Amino acid sequence: MQKIPSFLDSAVKYGALAASISVAGIFLFLFLTLFSNSIPSITLNGLDLLLGKIWDPNDGVFGGLPAILGTIFSSIFSLGLALPLSISISIYYTEYAPIKIRSIISTVMDLLAAIPSVIYGIWGLWTISPLLKTHFQEPIAATIGFIPIFSGPAYGLSIFLASLVLTIMITPIISSLSIDIFSKTPVHLREGMFALGATRWEVCRKVAVPFAKRGVIAAAILGLGRALGETMAVAMVIGNSYIWPFSSVSIFSPAHTITSKVASEFPESVSNALQFSSLTELALVLLVISLSINLVADLMLKRVEGGG
Repeated sequence: MQKIPSFLDSAVKYGALAASISVAGIFLFLFLTLFSNSIPSITLNGLDLLLGKIWDPNDGVFGGLPAILGTIFSSIFSLGLALPLSISISIYYTEYAPIKIRSIISTVMDLLAAIPSVIYGIWGLWTISPLLKTHFQEPIAATIGFIPIFSGPAYGLSIFLASLVLTIMITPIISSLSIDIFSKTPVHLREGMFALGATRWEVCRKVAVPFAKRGVIAAAILGLGRALGETMAVAMVIGNSYIWPFSSVSIFSPAHTITSKVASEFPESVSNALQFSSLTELALVLLVISLSINLVADLMLKRVEGGG
């Protein structure tokens, strides 16, 4: 066996080290850039940006709580819808679907994952919004509108529609990763369960799901990260109104997220230094939220791995 020259081994080693350090360096540079541009807002606004409810650049008032809550709600709500759907798709794909159906599912998942977000936004704005308003929001508001979360007029464009569009966007991501994990379930464990007389569902529930739960959690966090950072699709369908959840707690009300707020006001903030700094601080808050979620996910994965 030919021995690899020592200089080549060292080059690969230090090249990989440099790549790893560069990733950390890029993140640090990004964080410091956001923080330095946020200093005027942090100094003048204090905690008002995190706790304030009013955003009025003309009066120099910048409260970001509605956008922060809109981001958290829409992302978690979309994940709550997408995760059961993705797990169901993965179970059907790996346990029940014929070979031809599997190829169709794989193709559709790849196509959905490759569609640009602006296409989802246009589709949600012109197609899903009118259908949702007429056939879903209005009947629900008419029957159970006395419940605050379903109350108020049906606008079509709402935080519910934004969450639904996010669900459609992240489902292919979670499904594809979950299918890969479920497919790697050890064959001898499956065969052992079948030999003991277990049904296909029992094999799935007692073998495949416990084996894949760590990977499914990781896939869910990846999908949540996509939902947190999505901009164009959300900005086009959420309604861009700074009222939720304080003027209206209904999920059928227009709202704002951090990304939609930054995208809609960033061009005009160039002439207003405090507004620019406040939007940058909102972006910094979004970065902190994403980091916090990843840290919590890492703790969950370690706990699941320890339990397994």
